[in-house]
Amino acid sequence: MKMPKRLVYLHGFASAPTSRKARFFSERFLAQGYTLETPDLTAGDFEHLTIGGQLAVIEQLLQGHPATLIGSSMGGYLAALYASRHPEVERLLLLAPAFGFAQHWAETFGHGALELWRKSGVLPVYHYGDQRLRHLNYKIVEESRQWEPAPAFAQPAQIFHGTQDSVVPISISQAYVKRHPHVALTPVDSDHELGSALTEIWDKSVNSW
Repeated sequence: MKMPKRLVYLHGFASAPTSRKARFFSERFLAQGYTLETPDLTAGDFEHLTIGGQLAVIEQLLQGHPATLIGSSMGGYLAALYASRHPEVERLLLLAPAFGFAQHWAETFGHGALELWRKSGVLPVYHYGDQRLRHLNYKIVEESRQWEPAPAFAQPAQIFHGTQDSVVPISISQAYVKRHPHVALTPVDSDHELGSALTEIWDKSVNSW
């Protein structure tokens, strides 16, 4: 196994660097003698979370140096956005990437609920990392519209997506790989969390690097 110089895990929305997937990959890499960096993409301010703010966290961490990115859900979308702007990124491993993130808000909440959120300014969201409700500013909805929904990057990449995913349907990844044939998609028998497929994902991705 030939590992890249830097390995970075990007957690999902309302998640944390201590998530189950982050711990799984950290422990597996550590057993091989490698360190997985797991930044807090919220920079300690979940309420004012934005796509641009999270990309700034990645920029500050890597500072233009080569790295392999592992991204889960929104972290997968962020990995694709970052790689599309940084050719020094070496490889991507995307876990149920949340392409079309801005559109997701409209489909999930509907116009009426989004309008209520806009008027109130904040929305209570369950934060899985903190295991409690946290406020999220409406700015993330408006700001996310400026970013391309399906970033195109040239680096080699693998996508693993659960066939039972009800949060980000696998059809989103299937449509992506049709437009980007250098990206490989492996469906797995799991849901959005991919908890039941982590060992399979490791065996079919990292062990072949």
